[in-house]
Amino acid sequence: RETARGFCSLSSFILLVQCLLCSVLVVHVNCKLVGSAQLASLALPGFQLWLTVCEGGKPRGHGQEMPLKRKSTGQGEEAEDTKPAKRVKTSDSVAESDTSKPAAASSSSSSSLPPTVAASASGDMMACTRAASNGKTSAFKVVSWNINGIRAWLKKDPLPYLKKEAPDVLCFQEIKCAKSEIPDVGLAGYHAYWSSAEKKGYAGTGLLSKTKPVKVSYGLGEEKHDNEGRVITAEYDDFYVVTSYVPNSGRGLVRLNYRKDEWDPAFRAHLKDLHSKKPVILCGDLNVSHLDIDLANPKSNKKTAGFTPEERAGFSTLVSEDFFDSFRHLYPDKKDAYTFWSAMGNARAKNVGWRLDYFVLSESLKDRMCDSVIRSDVMGSDHCPITLFLADKS
Repeated sequence: RETARGFCSLSSFILLVQCLLCSVLVVHVNCKLVGSAQLASLALPGFQLWLTVCEGGKPRGHGQEMPLKRKSTGQGEEAEDTKPAKRVKTSDSVAESDTSKPAAASSSSSSSLPPTVAASASGDMMACTRAASNGKTSAFKVVSWNINGIRAWLKKDPLPYLKKEAPDVLCFQEIKCAKSEIPDVGLAGYHAYWSSAEKKGYAGTGLLSKTKPVKVSYGLGEEKHDNEGRVITAEYDDFYVVTSYVPNSGRGLVRLNYRKDEWDPAFRAHLKDLHSKKPVILCGDLNVSHLDIDLANPKSNKKTAGFTPEERAGFSTLVSEDFFDSFRHLYPDKKDAYTFWSAMGNARAKNVGWRLDYFVLSESLKDRMCDSVIRSDVMGSDHCPITLFLADKS
């Protein structure tokens, strides 16, 4: 028995030495490719392996169930860890208990913000430097952001940017959370409205507004379109704000026919009905790159969801019916302007992306539009936020 114990201890010691030597070798080979802060993480697996072998267990990630997080192709939808957050807001009407108080402007300088948002969150960057064609300056700001799962997004500390941006209306797509489990986003002074998919951890939209809208409605009025929480419409005194997460045609284009034959016509009808009453501001992830200039690799993506002829034609039809693409109206020739990057292949660092997020406006708002901005350096999701600046009426 004593001999067996000694042999086990000796074997464990030999295994530890081997693992440490392998880790040192890995660090030596890769030291020029990684920062010093990462060296410890390279050595850790060998030590962890020794501990788990001695304890008779398995290293984490080898045989243990991990939270579900699945990435689809290109612009596809993801499943997210559906474990609810600790702080939960069940109301679909008010985001904070003190909504009567305006959101306070942050007094911190951009140097105190996380590096991922510091460049965009300086006071100069958040302000609008353009005047509308009616000669007036911006008086109303809308931000739209596909956050790719509200719980995961909150863990990435997006609030410093949002507090600096301080939009009048903040629209979210892909919240991926049941209404009863939506966490407190931490922004005071907003009325909050949420539309969740019946399918857990999928799609969904949100709208936060400093001014309480005249009316808020959800969906398109047809059950077949409204079980995924894809549309919220907020009516204000002189326009509507519509946020939408348009269905992705999917891998293998399995939902393309539904998209072009059912969703697109119904969505256009909804927007045209609103437009007949007052101007419309449509924002969100519309899951299409309209022009060749709107994605990095148009030639190789002709049959990819988001760039099929059918999806592009649907968008062309929309903007031919008294609506316009605000960004391309102001910047018709601007290249490398994207709002989505795949998590694969270091696409964001290389800026190999797609412009999938839009502000589409009624033609009657054209003379009030000051600017339409892509906040490409703001992190927190595989999409970046976009911002619309609108002036008052003449």
